[in-house]
Amino acid sequence: MKQQIHMHPDRLLPPGGAPLDVARTLYNGVCDLPIVSPHGHTDPSWFAQNKAFSKPAQLLITPDHYLLRLLRSQGRSFDALGVAAHDDRHGAVDDRAIWRLFCKDYSLFSGTPSHLWLMHSLHQFFGIDAPLSEATADATYDRIAETLATPQMRPLAILDRANVEVIATTEYATDPLLHHQVLQEKGMTSRIRTTYRPDDVTDPENPSFTSNMARFGALTGEDVHTWKGMIAAHAARRAEFRAFGATATDHGVPSAKTFDLSLPQKQALLDKALKQTMSPQEAEAFRGQMLTEMAALSVEDGMVMQIHAGSFRNHDAALFASRGPNLGADMPMRTDFVQGLHPLLNRFGNEPGFRLILFTLDESTYARELAPLAGYWPALRIGPPWWFHDSPQGMRRYFDAVVETAGFANLAGFNDDTRALLSISSRHDVWRREVSRFLAGLVCERQMSEESAADIAIHLCYTAAKKAYNL
Repeated sequence: MKQQIHMHPDRLLPPGGAPLDVARTLYNGVCDLPIVSPHGHTDPSWFAQNKAFSKPAQLLITPDHYLLRLLRSQGRSFDALGVAAHDDRHGAVDDRAIWRLFCKDYSLFSGTPSHLWLMHSLHQFFGIDAPLSEATADATYDRIAETLATPQMRPLAILDRANVEVIATTEYATDPLLHHQVLQEKGMTSRIRTTYRPDDVTDPENPSFTSNMARFGALTGEDVHTWKGMIAAHAARRAEFRAFGATATDHGVPSAKTFDLSLPQKQALLDKALKQTMSPQEAEAFRGQMLTEMAALSVEDGMVMQIHAGSFRNHDAALFASRGPNLGADMPMRTDFVQGLHPLLNRFGNEPGFRLILFTLDESTYARELAPLAGYWPALRIGPPWWFHDSPQGMRRYFDAVVETAGFANLAGFNDDTRALLSISSRHDVWRREVSRFLAGLVCERQMSEESAADIAIHLCYTAAKKAYNL
């Protein structure tokens, strides 16, 4: 393993001259800040049990839908990558074989953020300084496996090594929160928090919606067949989540459309949802009304509301049927925030205690919709580039599109939104480098002083997320 990974200290910063000098200074001022990770999808059982990871490929490859989707695009088999089918007809796949296959195809990731994240993680946690290839597969696998067996690679130690101050997981409304109960007993819920994501009982097009609603009612003791009873059930569960450190809710929706209907209209929608007789238009109305209801609850209980809109989930129906969701087959869609959020914002956009953070996969809305909305409505903040756009170029497009209209104060900082534990620090590092690059440009154009840029860099890389999520 003699050939070095290209981990240049100035990666992603300007190529030279005064912009590079300023960007270096700004980056040096933020690179060692604690990490605030207020929204993500890491498994809480990792932290509650704090057991050693034993399989490199199952940790680094199989759960990472960024990697899976690109391998799928080249016809690679999900069976060979260890993604189990519901019927599990192929049995377990040898973990080393998965790693060998991945390393053989690693050149597919050149130019992608996945390459940056993985190389950073391998260098930081395992001291691997050779590029991945078929020739290095076994040596790198052995290095990772050997290191994972050490105490410094237990999940909680990884958080310490990455300097993670606080991290939030995401659980559905019907989750019993057993792992967070363990974390609470250990006094760790101020560092490892949950987030309330009620999509399992707010999306009537979910195949398990009816059974989820039955469980929801049983968990809360509320009559979820009535609209008022269902909302009371949400209020009760939100309170339980707050007891385990939650400060935020999260809502993944196809569109940002919201409604403000009368109680009889809402009850009629709920009746149809429970009977599974809804049209697509009625399902959208149900989801949109539930967004408004969740905003009303946030006004009451102070939980920060997040909307992740514009994803066509499970575009590959056969993959979803055979293996389930979150495997890379979700696709961006056009999203209308201005008209979609009009009912919700006209009820709650001026409420002093309400905060709504918006995320989109539709970059065309940045300058046209999100920045003007956040630049006016006191309740709104713009979330960082998300998913397909969580990349160096995506961040550059984001800053160029939103800052002129929304300013820096209306940005929610950064969250890594990842399932890949080891990628957290690398994702934050990319953000910190891009913040430094963008601000260095403003300094060199004499739009702001270097002192002001340094303060804004700290805000965007640390303070903004804490403030936006009430941490």
